[in-house]
This record gives sequence, C-alpha cells and structure tokens, in this order.
Amino acid sequence: MTVREGNLEAPTRHALDWRNPDFYNEESLLKELERIFDICHGCRRCVSLCTAFPTLFDLVDGSETTEVDGVKKADYWKVVDQCYLCDLCYMTKCPYVPPHPWNLDFPHTMLRAKAIKFSKGEFKFRDKLLSSTDAMGKLASIPVVVKAVNASLKSPAMRGVLDKALGIHKDRVLPDYDSAKFRATAKPDASFQVQNGQRTPGKVAIYATCYINYNEPGIGHDLLKILAHNEIPAMLVEKEVCCGMPKLELGDLDTVEKHKDINIPVLARLAREGYAILSAVPSCTLMFKQELPLMFPDDAEVQAVKEAIWDPFEYLMARNADGLLKTDFKRSLGKVAYHAPCHQRVQNIGSKTRDLLAKVPGTQITAIERCSGHDGTWGVKREYFANSMKIVKPVAKLAAGADYVSSDCAIAGRHILQGMGETVTRKLHPISLICLAYGL
Repeated sequence: MTVREGNLEAPTRHALDWRNPDFYNEESLLKELERIFDICHGCRRCVSLCTAFPTLFDLVDGSETTEVDGVKKADYWKVVDQCYLCDLCYMTKCPYVPPHPWNLDFPHTMLRAKAIKFSKGEFKFRDKLLSSTDAMGKLASIPVVVKAVNASLKSPAMRGVLDKALGIHKDRVLPDYDSAKFRATAKPDASFQVQNGQRTPGKVAIYATCYINYNEPGIGHDLLKILAHNEIPAMLVEKEVCCGMPKLELGDLDTVEKHKDINIPVLARLAREGYAILSAVPSCTLMFKQELPLMFPDDAEVQAVKEAIWDPFEYLMARNADGLLKTDFKRSLGKVAYHAPCHQRVQNIGSKTRDLLAKVPGTQITAIERCSGHDGTWGVKREYFANSMKIVKPVAKLAAGADYVSSDCAIAGRHILQGMGETVTRKLHPISLICLAYGL
C-alpha cells in the first residue's frame, strides 16, 4: 500500500457506530486517541483552530519523550474537554480524513470520548442543565417568570451566585428570554401560489429552534416577512423539540435519539410533501444534515429530512438562481462585519449569507471566517470562558468599526460584540439585516 502524504479527494464521513458495544470501551478509545494524537502531533496543521490542539501539543512537548508516548493517558481527557465539536478540523484542515487510509476523524473520536464520560456519570449538573435548552426555555419564558429571570441574568450579585454554585461564568453575557415565544406568536402566510424552481421547492416549513422560539423570536418573524415579501407560502413545523445538538456535545446520545424520535416523523412527512424545511440556527441545521444521518444511516426518514433541510440563505440564494428571489432592496446596510459560523461553514454550502448581503446596494462587507469561540454552551462555562474570550479576540478586531456585527449563529454574534467591548456597533442577525434592506 502506498502511504500518501495527504488527500486530494473531498472528505467523506463514516457512519457513527455508536450502538457497537466497543464504542464505549475505554481501553479501545485510548488506543485510538493515541493513534490520532500521534498523527496530529506529526502534522500540527490545526494548531490555530481551537484550544484542543494547543493543549495536545503542549502535553506532548512537555512530556519526557516529547512524543505522544510520553503523555499520560489520564491527560488525554484534557484534550477532549477542550473540543467543542465545531468540525472545522475535519472539513477544512485535516489531510488525513477518509478516504485517506489513515482514516482520521478527530471530532467523532472526541464525541466518542464524551459519550464514554457521560456513560460513566462524569458530568456536572450544570452541563445537563445548559444542554436542556427546551426545558430551560419553557420555564424561563413563562410570563410571570421571564422578567425575574432576565433581571437575574444581569444582576452582578446573582451572576456571582451562579458562578459559584453552577460554574456559569459571571462575566458571560447571556441572552434574554422572551415570553412572546415565536411558535406562539408567528403568523406564517401560506396563501401564496406555490412556484417551484429548478433548484428549490416553492413552499417552506420553518423549524423554529429553541433559541429563536425562546430567546430571539424576532429572527423568526423577520424570516417570515422575507418569505412573504417573496410570495413563498410558509408554515411552522407542526411539532418540534430541541434538535439534539446540545445533548450530542454532552455525549448524551440516548437523549439525542429520543429527540430524533419526536422530530423526524413530523419533518419527514413535510419532506415527502415537498416542503423546504428551513432552520435559522446553523447547529440545528447541521444536526439534521449531518449528525443524525451519521448516527442513523439506515433510517430512511432521517435521510429524507437530510435532503429537505436548508440553511435559510442557502435556500434564498438557490431561489435567486431560480430567478424567483426579489432584490428590490430599499436601504443600504453600511459596513457589515459578517461572521460565518463553524457549523454553517462545514455544511459545504458556500458563502450564501455573504452573497445575499452583498446584493444590497451600498453595503460594505467584511467577511470573517474564524471561530468565535462561544461554541454552544462551552464558552458559558467558568473553566472555558477565558479561552473563549481569547479565541474571539482576532474576530472582534476584524469587526471593529462596522455599523453591524452579524452572524448566522446568534450567540456567536453576541459573543463577538462582547469581545469588542464598549462599542457603537449593533448586533443584528443576517436575516434581520435582509429584512431591514427590503424595508420591511
């Protein structure tokens, strides 16, 4: 066999064999980690992506042998804890992913390690709480509760308590909750005639996501305005729960399956009926596009949803290619610092958001393709907050001087704004920016 230096082929992904008993075999995992860490140590191409790789290389360089065999196995978990499953190493950097014979899948090996930790009960109450986005949202957005919750999230005294009791860093800016939940207040318009394009279905179903439903419903309302402006009939997904990404990142794969069993039958029916299913949170879209299909490769309904789910800008730009998108923009957006989030970049759809923003006359875009460092619940936690602020520094520097900082990942946008410090720059989601440009 010829050993190649790297790949020239596009990366492919193997199914996640999470039901195999060996998946939870810690000895087997440690052998695979040693193999992968040795390859990564010899390459070091991913050193700038996140803090997982510098942690690994510092462990290697500080060992007696200055090789992976000198690193204590117990220290492997320090690398695992720094990985937040952004997937960028696999999709953009690593030359040894399949079909290369070395078959290196760093993120899914980290996921396996997290699943083993979770199965052993090695997680904090905080981690389970933060990953229960639906339950937290339902409780915190109750009208009689929401004001107290939002006030407490801004109270230095209460944040100090949360820091000490739960390990939620006192300085992390957290999103407000909104009692006017998106699913309860949305008024989708399904009255337009369906116009299918060569590339796009002519009718849309909105998967709200926990964040838009409970925290920033305005993003969902603006998406509905854009669809109505373009005379695209829209509806809400009849029933939904969390996509499962927070539980995946925790390693709680059984709960991921429970969420899948609720979501997929509803979404698969819509897919069969010819709807484009739009999800305005990249992590949720990626969950249905990649992670669930890899966890359940033989589930025909999961695969059908994979083919039907769209990033909103992926859909809008495909609609534009079909000659069915209006570009009658009435207002310039000025200087926009646009951040492309990791979980959108790894969907391999290209820079669709930037491309549509660029169609707005008089708009100057600074495109930023670097991780913001918030990464789901990771940057909220006390032990990772400093690293998250370190990662966001170069992103915040690139965004300086913009009228708007904007990211398809709403929490990344908020994190970048926090990294910028005192600023006159406003945070506005790209969907809301397009709504603004249309004059809606």
